[in-house]
Amino acid sequence: MSELTTVARPYAKAAFDFAVEQDAIESWHEMLSFAAAVAKDEQMTTFLSSAETPEKKTEVFIKVCGEQLDEKAQNFVRVMAENGRLKALPEVETLYSELRADYEKEIAVDVTSAVKLTKKQQDNLAKALEERFSRKVKLNCSVDAAIVSGLYIKAGDTVIDGTVRGKLTRLAHALQS
Repeated sequence: MSELTTVARPYAKAAFDFAVEQDAIESWHEMLSFAAAVAKDEQMTTFLSSAETPEKKTEVFIKVCGEQLDEKAQNFVRVMAENGRLKALPEVETLYSELRADYEKEIAVDVTSAVKLTKKQQDNLAKALEERFSRKVKLNCSVDAAIVSGLYIKAGDTVIDGTVRGKLTRLAHALQS
């Protein structure tokens, strides 16, 4: 996977820089998301692995995408195909999303709680996290009754474990030391 990331990074950066320059960040994200979904398709993956020429792969890929890709995005696909990199499109889309979130000063935060959070609780939590991270926060809330009580928050590399289960685990570890 890290090899694909290495391959995809310059393509994602180029696409993002172009999108910023053209003031088309959202439309490029939509086009890359669609192209990534096409590239992930099992039949397309098999086709891209075949011995077909890059020109044939490009032609088929662009026909499958249809009007979902504008002329500039089709050129982007052509460049990737010429370099044998179409399989990296899903990773390009992921890296593009990260660049976009960083550009827009936004961070996705995964929040796990024992019970469903109310709208007011989510708003209060988002406000507190926005202050902590100095970014706009997008909450992805889920429920896991196994954590007993409290919240488990993950934002990028930062983890805040305020669950009863986490506290009990830390206490048991401290007592064993």
